[in-house]
Amino acid sequence: MWISKGALACGDSVLRRYDRRVRLLASALSAAAGYVDAVGFLMTGGFFVSFMSGNSTRLAVGLADRAAYAGFALGLIVLFVAGVATGALVGRMAKDRRGVAVLALVALLLAGAAILASCGADRFAVLMLALAMGAENTIFTEDGEVRIGLTYMTGTLVKLGKRITAAVLGEDRLGWAPYLLLWLGLVVGAALGATAYHYVGSQALWVAACIMALLAMVAARLRVGDTSSPLPERR
Repeated sequence: MWISKGALACGDSVLRRYDRRVRLLASALSAAAGYVDAVGFLMTGGFFVSFMSGNSTRLAVGLADRAAYAGFALGLIVLFVAGVATGALVGRMAKDRRGVAVLALVALLLAGAAILASCGADRFAVLMLALAMGAENTIFTEDGEVRIGLTYMTGTLVKLGKRITAAVLGEDRLGWAPYLLLWLGLVVGAALGATAYHYVGSQALWVAACIMALLAMVAARLRVGDTSSPLPERR
C-alpha cells in the first residue's frame, strides 16, 4: 500500500507545535532527566530511575530467575507511576501555572533524594528519584495526555525516523531537528551525570536539584502550561 507524503508528515508533529524557546526548554529538561538517570543507574548498579521499559525487563528476568532484585525493579516502576499521578494532580491544582508548579515539585523531590543520599540512604534516594522523574513527564500535557515524553526516547526516535523520511520525500526538511535535539539532550545529560558521579558520587544529585529549580524559573518566564499564553502554538 502506498503512503502519501502528507500522511508521513502528519501524526507526529506535536513537538513542532511548540515555540522554539519551549522546544529548547524541553531539550534541557530531557538533559536533566538523562543526568538523573545516569546517576541513579550508577548508584544502583544497573537500574533506571526514568526508563521503565528497562526496569520492566529486569523485573521479568528477575521473576524468571527468582532473583531478589525483581522487587526493587517493581518498586521503581510503582514509584515512577506514582510520580506521574502526583505530577498530574499538582498540575491540575496549579491550572495555568502547571509547568512551574510541576517543575518546583520535581526540584523538591530531587533535593529530598540528595538529602537521603547524604544520610547514606541510597536505596530510598533512588526510589525518590523515580518519583521525581515520573512527575517530570507531566509538564507538557494537553487534554490530560502527555504530549512530550522527557525521560524516555523510543517514541522520539521513531518520530525522528518518520520525519527524516518525510524530509527525503520533500516535506518539511527540518522537521526531524527538534526530535534529534530532544534525544541529544538526554544523551549529553546522561554523560554529564555519569561524569559528575565519578567525581562526587551521589552528591551529584544536588546539581540536578539546582538545575531543575533554574528550569522551573525559565518555565515560569515562558509561561509553560499557562493556557492564556500563546505557547504552545499550533501549526
